[in-house]
Formats: sequence, structure tokens, C-alpha cells
Amino acid sequence: MSALDWDYPDPHLCDVVVSPDDIDALAHTNNGVYVNWCEHAAWSHTRSLGLGEEEYRTLDRAMALTNAHYQYLRATRAGDRLSVATWITRWDRRLTMERRFQVIDRDAGVTVLRAQHEFVCIQISTGKPRRPPPEFIARYGPVVLDLPEP
Repeated sequence: MSALDWDYPDPHLCDVVVSPDDIDALAHTNNGVYVNWCEHAAWSHTRSLGLGEEEYRTLDRAMALTNAHYQYLRATRAGDRLSVATWITRWDRRLTMERRFQVIDRDAGVTVLRAQHEFVCIQISTGKPRRPPPEFIARYGPVVLDLPEP
């Protein structure tokens, strides 16, 4: 198999195999399962940058989801081998961040889902928007693609 055709360079990857438990009444992967896979990939990426749940609590800051968009392009079924990719595509380094996802069927080499999440930095103890701490700038900053606004 050739290299997968990612939308952007250097994705953070999580591989999954669709399990029978992921299948819904329509005999394909339930839409909510993709939501969970994207959330898992986002946390995996964040942890790999040294900002896991414990660091969020210690810093009293978090990137909280404010908007999510999913584009389901092709059904998947039990046994399909998928790669979930994620990138931080925009970040104003003040409050808002955008993360994108792409899910590719590794055997067919085709994209089955694209998604976009928007986040705001909050103070965990109050739930109110707050500027990110220097640790966020240092950890997230180097991996942001800084795509132009649409």
C-alpha cells in the first residue's frame, strides 16, 4: 500500500479497527463512533504534547469544544482498518483554536470522514473564557499549521 493521502503534513495518527460493537442498525459504523474516535485522537495528540488532563487541571485551563462539524463521506463496516489523523490548523494564541480531522480507510486508501472542531480556552474553575497560560503557547504553538481563514 502506498502512503496515505493526508490533507495536511505531519498528522498525529491513531489507528482503529471497526468492531462489531461500532455497527448500528444500518449495518455500518454509527456516526457517534466517529465522534468518539475524533475525541480520542485529539486527546492523544494533546497528551503527546505534554498537556494531558492532569496538566489542564494543574494549570486551571482547558481547550473546551464550542463547535463541531462532521462530513461523512463513505460508510465503514466491521473489520475495516482506519487511521484517524488530526492537526491543529488555526490558533489565535489568545482564546480560540481549530482542530481538523481526517479518517482514511487504510486498505482502500480513501477518506471516509473529515471533521472540524472549534475550541475556546477556559478557566476550568469558573468555566469562563481566559487566555491560555504560557505552557499552552509553548506546547501547542510549534505544531499549529496556521491555515488562512476561509
